[in-house]
Amino acid sequence: MKISFNDYISIMIHQTDLTLTSYIKAKLAPLNIAPEQNLILLLLWEKDGLSQNEIAKRLNKDKTNIARMLSNLEKKELISRHINETDGRSFNVYLTEKGIKLGEQVYPITEEFNRTVCSGITSEELQVVNEVLLKMQQNVEMSVK
Repeated sequence: MKISFNDYISIMIHQTDLTLTSYIKAKLAPLNIAPEQNLILLLLWEKDGLSQNEIAKRLNKDKTNIARMLSNLEKKELISRHINETDGRSFNVYLTEKGIKLGEQVYPITEEFNRTVCSGITSEELQVVNEVLLKMQQNVEMSVK
């Protein structure tokens, strides 16, 4: 028996991702920040000075995309890159004063976004969602090896 379009879990996840991304994109637009740029900034607000490689790994993105996004954030004067003192081939990324200040505007948006997305969902349900999504990621990773 063939599975119909709407029965594929990947379709539901993709449609949910599009909905969530569209929502946060609209919320961040007045601040001239793209959702993926926001992810980098969230990492740096949590721990400033991460290497480009650490950022790429944490966001599961290739280094070329990260370098491009960092370049855009640098042009907006939100971050600066400095050569790593122990590995001259690597860069560490630091928030500028403007980048730090932007966090004061962005954090309330991301907190509200998270509350909206998780509204009506119990902490137990969220834990199950996290566990299931992690299993899906691991299933794909295992099938690629």
